[in-house]
Amino acid sequence: MEEDLISKKELLQITDVSYGQLYRWKRKNLIPEEWFIKKSSYTGQETFFPREKILDRIAKIKDMKDNVSLDNLAQMFSPQLGEVFLSEEELLKKNIVTQQTLIMYKNIYGEIKTFSFEKILYISLLEKSLISGNVSLEEGKLIIDTLEENYKSVEGKNCEIVFLRKFGMALCFLITIPNEFYIEKTAKIILRLNISQSIEELKIII
Repeated sequence: MEEDLISKKELLQITDVSYGQLYRWKRKNLIPEEWFIKKSSYTGQETFFPREKILDRIAKIKDMKDNVSLDNLAQMFSPQLGEVFLSEEELLKKNIVTQQTLIMYKNIYGEIKTFSFEKILYISLLEKSLISGNVSLEEGKLIIDTLEENYKSVEGKNCEIVFLRKFGMALCFLITIPNEFYIEKTAKIILRLNISQSIEELKIII
């Protein structure tokens, strides 16, 4: 099946992005060179893009560019993160996680030989949650489950994980930033962790 493409003209109109911005993001490696597809048209040669990929990428850039530098965004979008795998020994050696947190994670999710970057992110957030002293081991499982089920929906966006408690019952969810939310007085926010910041911290360590 032929890939659904969008012309440069239509893209700029839909996204309200200027020609200069688009090519600046290209130079900064925020948009891959291979997404700029030259095709013949009745007006001569025109540039097209894979529709779904480019619209998703531009939405993420616009959402995050005020809080994250373009250079850091380029690293975040780099496919190199998908190639990161660390062993249990490497996680401990790099002080990403403690032995106690690692044992807890494996007791719940089973033995894991190597950890992908996504799993490393999850377990590092679990570590931060437990270190805070505000989250129990059982509640830590709720944090991991929330990430496992929902992180793909906010991946690439500036986002936070929020943990709150009401009458002893815990609730965990992810929100994009900037965003505002309000809760009733009987509920209390126990923990907020910026996921995008945690990713940047992991990049430096890894």
